This record gives sequence, C-alpha cells and structure tokens, in this order.
Amino acid sequence: MEHVIKLLIVDDETQFLEAIAKRLRKRGLEVHTASNGPDAIALAGREKFDIALLDLKMPGMDGNFPWHIIFGMDGSQVLKELKQKHKHLEAVILTGHGSLESAVELTKLGAFSYLPKPYELEKLVETLKAAYEARLKRKFAADERKLKEIMRLGTSESAIGILRRLKDLDDEER
Repeated sequence: MEHVIKLLIVDDETQFLEAIAKRLRKRGLEVHTASNGPDAIALAGREKFDIALLDLKMPGMDGNFPWHIIFGMDGSQVLKELKQKHKHLEAVILTGHGSLESAVELTKLGAFSYLPKPYELEKLVETLKAAYEARLKRKFAADERKLKEIMRLGTSESAIGILRRLKDLDDEER
C-alpha cells in the first residue's frame, strides 16, 4: 500500500490557498490548509504532516500595519517553529517576494527548497515528491540508529535501564 503524502499548506491569500490545495488534491496529495502561522502550528500539533508548503510573506512582515500583533508570525518564523517541533517534517517555501539572501537564510533554518510564485505545477509536484523522499530517507536513517541502540541495550543493560533509554529515544523522536 502506497503512502499518500500529507501536506500542510500555509498562505494568507485565501483564494490562492484554496486553488493550490484543490490542484494538489487532484494530484493525490492529502492537503490541509492554514491561513496564518499560529493556525498552522496548532494544526501541526494535532496532525502529523510529511511536508509543509509555506508562503514566506504572511502577516508579520508587512511594515504598513503591525500584523504580527494579530497573527504573530511570518513564513520564516513558522518554518523555524515547525522544524523545532517536528523533527522529520520537510518544508518548501513558495513566495512571490524572494531574494537570494532569504533563500540562503531559509535553507539554514531547514527549508528543503525555495520556489517562486507564480509557480509551475509540475515543478512544485516534483519538488514535493523530492522533499517527501528526503524525509523518508532521513526518517529511515533515524529509525535504523534507534534500532541499533535498542539492540545494543538488549545485551548490555538491566530491564529498568532499557526502559529508561527507550523512553529517552522516544522523547528524542519528537
């Protein structure tokens, strides 16, 4: 059975958000949406996502009005928060307000890729598939390390020691 990619899309432009969600659902992705950072963080706390597709310029960066007072986060802040709380989540940035500097900064924060708006659907789908593949490889490597540690524990620790270390390994996974 093939796993369906579970995608969180975050964009403050609701018409764009609905349109891109519809197009990606037609491509077989399970799509959830949020129109601001705090809603995205809350949704990611309730659901497990494989990939987050984030708009860079959301309320919080607009200098004409203090949107951050209402919504609290721009795309880079959402990225940072999601990556801290969800170790294996991949993130793709989609923006009409990009620059080389922001691309470098977002990559340092853990973004898998950075694509301009308007986007080409085929390029976006290819990027999402590549991000999913990278996520699976990283998760597999982490699971393999965890399994080796469990096997090592089984031969060298007491039952209580094994349970403590398993708890620590589980906590590290989050």
